Amino acid sequence: MSRAHVHIGEVATRTGLSHRTIRYYEEMGLLTPSARTEGGFRLYGEADIERLLLVKPMKPMGFSVEEMRQLVDALDVLADADASAADASAARTQLDAIHEDALTRVAELQEATARAEAFTQQLTQLSSPAAEH
Repeated sequence: MSRAHVHIGEVATRTGLSHRTIRYYEEMGLLTPSARTEGGFRLYGEADIERLLLVKPMKPMGFSVEEMRQLVDALDVLADADASAADASAARTQLDAIHEDALTRVAELQEATARAEAFTQQLTQLSSPAAEH
């Protein structure tokens, strides 16, 4: 095994994702192991780990696996020096759309957090001894 490649357990440790999630993302086309051992075990490189760390926050933000795939596909096209100008332009448009969607989702999460904080403050006031009078 090359020092540049690690087994799935190391990837799980470094990304905080379970083995099952990593395998699922592989099945869904978000990730392809960079190499395999002679015994067929998956091996991952730094780029694979970086890809997982990029898509990891998308799930709790409500992005679907298909949207995650659109992101990684767009990034793959943009990283491909042989990609046509039209493909690169379409990938840039896709990346920009995902970025805008993420900004919208962050704003919505911030609003939801503010409402939750206001609610907990109300509960604090209701449960304080002064509120019992």
